[in-house]
Amino acid sequence: MFHQRLRRACLALSLFGLASSPAILVYAQRPAAGRIAISSPRSVLGFTPGDDRTIADWKQITDYFAGLDKASDRVSVQTIGQSTLERPIIAALISSRENILALNRYKGIQQKLADPRNVAGAAERDRLIRDGKVVVAVSCSIHSTEIIASQMAMQLAFELASAQDGETREILQNTILILIPSSNPDGIDIVVNWYRKTVGTAFEGKEPPELYHHYAGHDNNRDWFMLNLKETQAITRMFWKEWFPQIVYDIHQQGPDGSRFFIPPFFDPANPNISPLLLRQVGLLGHKIAADLQAAGTKGVITNSTYDTWWHGGFRTAPYFHNSVGILSEAASAKLMTPTTVTREQLARSASRGMRNALEATTNFPDPWPGGEWRPRDIMNMELIATRAVLGMAAKFRAEYLRNFYELARQSTTAPAMPDEPIAYLIPAGQGRDESVAKLVGVLVEQGIEVHRLDRELHAAYGPQVLQRINAATDKLGSYQRIIAHGSGFHEVPTNSYIVFLGQPQRRNVLALLEPQIYPNRTNSQGEAERPYDVAGWTLSMQLGVDAPAVTAIQEAANDRRLSIVRNANEVRKDLALPLKAADTSPIVNPLGQSQGSMSIGIYKSWTSNMDEGWTRYIFDSFNVPYNSVHDAALRQEDLSAKYEAIILPSQRAREIIEGNLPGTYPEEFTGGISAAGVAKLKGFVEAGGTLICFDAACELPLKQFNLPLRNALQGLQSSDFYCPGSVLSLDVDNTQALARGLARKVDAYFINSSAFEATDSSVRVIARYAKENLLRSGWLLGEGKLNGQIALAEVSLGKGRIVLFAFRPQHRGQTWGTLPFIWNALRPRLN
Repeated sequence: MFHQRLRRACLALSLFGLASSPAILVYAQRPAAGRIAISSPRSVLGFTPGDDRTIADWKQITDYFAGLDKASDRVSVQTIGQSTLERPIIAALISSRENILALNRYKGIQQKLADPRNVAGAAERDRLIRDGKVVVAVSCSIHSTEIIASQMAMQLAFELASAQDGETREILQNTILILIPSSNPDGIDIVVNWYRKTVGTAFEGKEPPELYHHYAGHDNNRDWFMLNLKETQAITRMFWKEWFPQIVYDIHQQGPDGSRFFIPPFFDPANPNISPLLLRQVGLLGHKIAADLQAAGTKGVITNSTYDTWWHGGFRTAPYFHNSVGILSEAASAKLMTPTTVTREQLARSASRGMRNALEATTNFPDPWPGGEWRPRDIMNMELIATRAVLGMAAKFRAEYLRNFYELARQSTTAPAMPDEPIAYLIPAGQGRDESVAKLVGVLVEQGIEVHRLDRELHAAYGPQVLQRINAATDKLGSYQRIIAHGSGFHEVPTNSYIVFLGQPQRRNVLALLEPQIYPNRTNSQGEAERPYDVAGWTLSMQLGVDAPAVTAIQEAANDRRLSIVRNANEVRKDLALPLKAADTSPIVNPLGQSQGSMSIGIYKSWTSNMDEGWTRYIFDSFNVPYNSVHDAALRQEDLSAKYEAIILPSQRAREIIEGNLPGTYPEEFTGGISAAGVAKLKGFVEAGGTLICFDAACELPLKQFNLPLRNALQGLQSSDFYCPGSVLSLDVDNTQALARGLARKVDAYFINSSAFEATDSSVRVIARYAKENLLRSGWLLGEGKLNGQIALAEVSLGKGRIVLFAFRPQHRGQTWGTLPFIWNALRPRLN
């Protein structure tokens, strides 16, 4: 009787749109033989996920999933890797009992569907589609201050493991869910520990005063083609080497003052390498989620706003280039797990692309939220509805998703090349940048791209633009010179070069990573630039400083070529006679070598969570260059000359460095910056013979505080006059200078709303300038004339020491290996 009454009550709630999820129809059942009863999160944690001011740490989350694995035959929990700080990264595979028992079989089906070259004709294709399951990956709380989804994951898993309603059974029968409670376990504990420490204080609900990923902070969701981070590597291996999910859903939170929930379709522009079919599927899923939320009475749901599909490197954008659907949701945030209040005035002031303000109803935003109290539970309920909508669509249209996935891969392998269009990209041997070549080939292979090594020379033809670039590279050394020739025709390519053919399932990924990006010129009626969601250009070979020209024809017939497929990153290192990777240690040899000696290097680390500082540490750790982090108090109080020979200021505005977090915004030990005392200490350090190295925005501090003979030529310009977000630009380099030792006369550098200098006297040593012509290499640049010929890298003497000023970020997101030699040269002792 109780169960019948419960079922009727839940059904009534569902009919009136009051149930947070169809899985509310859960009721107790007799456990199967050999199993234990399935415990709810509340019975284990002592609270229901989403309750105000409650939060589960990573051990509690993983313990709950371990218990679910033991109790339910619908759940199989796997440890897929270790985080940067050595916490387990887990994935819960959730499906019907029969599917769980046959996971290896379904993984095999996925691998065949992902590469139609391994499918023996239409009959096998049809059998695979008939027997296969849609694999849906759901990722929670990669940004760990967006904490709710990590808590929601436990409730979702419990409901799917225990519910008996028809919709849940259909989902379990037709899909395999890969549920990742968080791809940032370290960050979960950073946020949990901070929140528990501050609950009940004036700082309750504030974000931690440190990066919530050891290296990347928020940028851990900017690493999905570079694969720098252990977390990215582990999940990429699972997704694009093993399981090949048809749908990837990445759950996020946004600021508190705008829409309550963003879901696709996305805003323009779309990347031209994304299949139109995928964009339609993304829109279809997004509208289904929006409709389900509306039916449940949720206000403030928006589509076609803010977020676009141009950029490659995010959790939900990378799948597009693997022939998969990528879905993003962004829920309005509370104060971590503490409720917040949002006023109508705040909503009226909130605007973004596709939303004039958060109170105005439009076609893509038909039912604005009026304001009021906003709780963690509100966020969690939306995320549960959205996830169930994705799973429900995948289950109902199982065969269509599998067939579309297969067809996109098949089309990529068979797409004909038009005249003068690329058929492959070449990475020639003998470039003299072996670590960068190993990185490039390694990251391509590790994300599932097929790369071949040349075991015998071949002859390749290049398009006119490629030849022009190659012929300009007259200072390249080694066997690479063998392909440099004027005119058209075929050119010999040496043995041990690498080639990436476009005729493979990863065709769109190859193009998205290796061709230059040409961002559309998007300005408003006043000529002001419309800001992209992230960056405009990222061509991987350019960032790494590796030549990878497009090949338009190969002289040798396919059966006359001698090629070997590259199977892993270590194989590339072996090819190049580089030290091999062992365990979790970086195999890269310290580029400073014996020249570093006992030199002590300090990297400034503020309490304002600076991602550029984290990436600087990542690069130094990866290249095995020892350093010490220098906090505000040390810069204010210590004898810097006694401890350091060089200090690096990562990109950060001068005001943030000097003032830090304002008093009263955080506990006292996390406020104050370096202060005027720290500025004086830094100046004295240089005058006494030290080297101060400043990246991008940090140059503002010595320019203004030390009265250096330079000014920022771009300061004060409007975006209608000059704008360059996240793009690859060309530098003209004076490689006779010590700071440019070993570099070419043309070097690609990364500019992300960066700087350019003008010298006010002749004492400035100019190392590199932004190119006077052909400046833009990949991305978007408005007002090129404001940048042409301006100083990009300079050195200035001060007392017995020197200051090295990078107008750009030479280590941006750990990706720009092509400009790292400038850093190593700056750290080498000066030659008399």
